[in-house]
Amino acid sequence: MRPVARVYELLDNKKARYATLAAIFAIAAVLPTFLGTYTLNVMCNAMFYMLLALGLNIIVGYCGLCDLGYAAKFAIGAYTTGILVKVLGWNFWLTLPVSIVASVAAAIIIGAPTLKLRSDYLAIVTLGFAEIVRITARNLNITGSASGLNGITRPSLFGIHLTSYTHWFYVYLVLIVLFIIISNRVRHSRFGRALAFIREDQDAAQAMGVNTTRYKLYAYILGAVMGGVTGSFYTVQMTSISPSSFDFTQSINILLAVILGGMGKIPGVIVGAAFFAIFPELFRDIPIIGNMRMLFFGILLVAVMITRPQGLWPDRLGSGRR
Repeated sequence: MRPVARVYELLDNKKARYATLAAIFAIAAVLPTFLGTYTLNVMCNAMFYMLLALGLNIIVGYCGLCDLGYAAKFAIGAYTTGILVKVLGWNFWLTLPVSIVASVAAAIIIGAPTLKLRSDYLAIVTLGFAEIVRITARNLNITGSASGLNGITRPSLFGIHLTSYTHWFYVYLVLIVLFIIISNRVRHSRFGRALAFIREDQDAAQAMGVNTTRYKLYAYILGAVMGGVTGSFYTVQMTSISPSSFDFTQSINILLAVILGGMGKIPGVIVGAAFFAIFPELFRDIPIIGNMRMLFFGILLVAVMITRPQGLWPDRLGSGRR
């Protein structure tokens, strides 16, 4: 058996998986002690993409929907928190329930009439929705127009003002654990099995009595809520937001992290997001190569997709295991 396949098989064992995750998070908890400011910044950025990828994985990986506008879900949470904190003077923690409600409302408004569509048509609708959100934010005074919102106050937690990258590293680590628990519970629930059935064969699922539109809407809502919550934390970490942060490229980056890691596989999505965020930074300070690092990154992405079309950590080991 190939070494990589052997590792995957070992980690598919429940006890081994939990022990491995516990060891990883224990190591992560002490990492800030040994990392510099710049490295912590890169790690926070990687963890931010992990959160977004975990949210999109509910929609794309579990349910098989094609969403090209996930940045819109992220933007709704970000602007909801930004407006409430900056304009209305709310406490950040009180804005989170409002951000969740706004994300649910947006998911229902766009999802209820459109989730009967499939493949390319659904992709076009989600892309159009993302552009509507971005252009609307760019033209409203309450969102700061094209310049966005600046000077957003960072929150405090247990008397600690969250200002350093170390603080945000731990905040994102807790959120990742929470999102993993949610994703894992969904995956092994009746709801998750229905989503997998829809992903594999929607017509067969519908013929067996599965309300495909309703389950797809539930997945869309859950993914939107996870994106909205991530956007809320991103807003107060950066203390500013602008419409340029939610363009089409951002949606593609998040989707790329999910596909690169392995759609539907929680560890794969995390690995894909980390690879996407960290790898280009490894070559930033190298002469000559540093200026062309994105070219090498693109070449490596093509090589990965050719050699591992199901992702770095796919949901299944393939026909050999079956």
